[in-house]
Order: sequence, then C-alpha cells, then structure tokens
Amino acid sequence: MISLLIFLFVLGIVIISHEFGHFIVAKKLGVRVEKFSFGFGRALLKIKKGDTEYALSSVPLGGYVKLAGDNFEEFKGKPDEYLSRPPQQRAAIVFAGPLFNYILGFLCFWLIFFAGYPTLTTKVGGLLDGFGAKSSGMEPGDKIIAVEGKKVFFWDDLQKQVQANKDNKFLNISVIRSDKQYDFKVEIKSKELGDSLGQKRSFGLIGVMPADEIVKVRHGALNSFGLAAAKTLDMTAITYKALWYLATGKLSMRESMTGPLGIFLITSKAAALGFIALLHLIAVLNISLAIFNLLPLPILDGGHMVLLAIEKVRGKMISEKFERIMNQLGISLLLFLAIIVTYNDLMRIFGDKISRLFK
Repeated sequence: MISLLIFLFVLGIVIISHEFGHFIVAKKLGVRVEKFSFGFGRALLKIKKGDTEYALSSVPLGGYVKLAGDNFEEFKGKPDEYLSRPPQQRAAIVFAGPLFNYILGFLCFWLIFFAGYPTLTTKVGGLLDGFGAKSSGMEPGDKIIAVEGKKVFFWDDLQKQVQANKDNKFLNISVIRSDKQYDFKVEIKSKELGDSLGQKRSFGLIGVMPADEIVKVRHGALNSFGLAAAKTLDMTAITYKALWYLATGKLSMRESMTGPLGIFLITSKAAALGFIALLHLIAVLNISLAIFNLLPLPILDGGHMVLLAIEKVRGKMISEKFERIMNQLGISLLLFLAIIVTYNDLMRIFGDKISRLFK
C-alpha cells in the first residue's frame, strides 16, 4: 500500500505539472478553463472555483485540462474560447505542458546537486584477474587519487578518466595506501561492451571494482544550477538518441520502454533507496514525458503543434473532419502502444513464471 501511495504521488507530480502548464498559460492568455482533472473517469472529489472545476477522478493514470470551445462541436465563437485564439496563442498553451515538465525535471536535478547525493569514492574493493591493475601491484583498499596526473575524487571521475585515455597502452595511476603515495603503470585493455542504450562500444578496462565506501556530495546553488543544466541536456540527448535507435530498429522496444506497471516497480525500488533516488526518478519521468509529448504524432502535444503550424501557414483552420481523423489515429496509436508496453512489462516481470505455466 505504501508503494502504491508513493507511485501515485510521483505520477501525480508528473501529471499535475504537465496539466498546470496548459492551465496557467491558458489563464494568462484569457482562455476560460472549464475543468482541471487529475485522473480520468468518474469524479471522486470536485470543487468549483470561479469558472473552473477542479476534480480528482477515479482512474489516476493521467489527467486533463478542459478548455472552453476547444472542439468544433462546442465552439461558439466567444473571445474566451480556445478556438477563438490565433494559432500562435494556442501553440503556446499546448507547448506549456511539456515545457513545465521539462522545467520541473531540471529543478529536481538542481535540488539533487544542491541537497547532496551519495556517490562511490575511488577506494578499490577488488581486482580482476587478467587485467592491468592486479598485475601492476595495486591492492584492494588502495585509494586512487590520480589518472595520468589528473586528480580523481569519485568513482565516476575515475571511469571518465580511464575512458578518456582508453587509446593509451598504459595509464599512470597514483594511489594512497597506508598514508603513502604509490605510482603504478597500469596496462589498459579494450573490450566491446553494451552501453546504456544497448549498443556495442569499445571500453577501456583496468580491472578494478569499487569498494562500498560512499560519501555525500553537495554543491553550491550556482554550481548546482550548471550541473543540473548539463545533466538535463545530457539526458535530452540520450533520450532522442534512444528514440532514433527505436525508430531504426537498433534498440528493442521491450527493453527500453515501460508502462504504469514498470514505473510502479521502478518507483518502489527508488523509494527504498531514499528521497534523492525518488527525486531523480521524478526528474527522469518529467523530462521523458516532455520529450515524448513533443513528438509530432496525432493526439500528442507535438502533433497538435504540427497542425497549428500548418494552420498558420495556410491562413485558415484545419477542417473538423481532418482533425477528427487525426485524433482517432492518435488514440488508436496510443492504445496500441499501451498494450505493447503493458505486455512487455508483464513478460519482463513475470515471463519466467508464465513460461513455466505452459511447460
């Protein structure tokens, strides 16, 4: 039950952030908002304030903002209706949802860097046979302080420096052992391994494993801002690269996409690791949702923006029939995608048990 409540809390933050973006920009532009709902289906709780009804609905797997006159059937030509506004204003309302998700993701990363996050030190926990570190004389318990003369403080720093010098035959590595510094010439080996996107890539390996020594790293407010911006941009680039790999068949949909069930399990694991891990998940989900929603597909915000761009170029609205067809295609596409990701989640989690049932 606690895991379910945390899952709904995380999902709620992501959904409300997105819908609040649509809501606040619509309000600022003078478009009447008839309803702001967290969830779909029957309203369990609702409060009306001004022109807007705020509702908590029975299926908490999404949400929506209902704008006055946002479809041809209800449009009456009043100035406070959505379809009365020029395409650039409607595009601003549509774009605001993903934008608010993106901003919230960035703010979560900023808070992580500012509040402090756990990270591994460069203390060596183990050495692998057949690799340079062991044959050079390094020992478990050594603390690596420099690679090729460049200081390293955390395990991530060490990995980055090793990869930056992977084309070298040997690396000059300095360690602290019993308060004394020792310098080693360590052979580096290249090996093809799968990266974070499942693509084969050459990595430089020296054969060290981290100890379980963890420290909390904090940064100042300004430095955290820069680190959060870099992290957000890095994740954006990785996400678009993953989408391209999906489209070209280089990346498996089964291994790279998840639905509500998968997110529930990920949230449960993140919650068990603590607040910072949960905050990191919220950041990732917000940025992922922002990017996904901006894809130029029917029914998504990106698809609506494409139609608005066409309208702007043509100088007149898209026909009601064409928009209805596009929306139907979009709904069909999302339902198809939902079925696939749910099936993949079930197979990923219960695949072994299901296989045993049919043996």
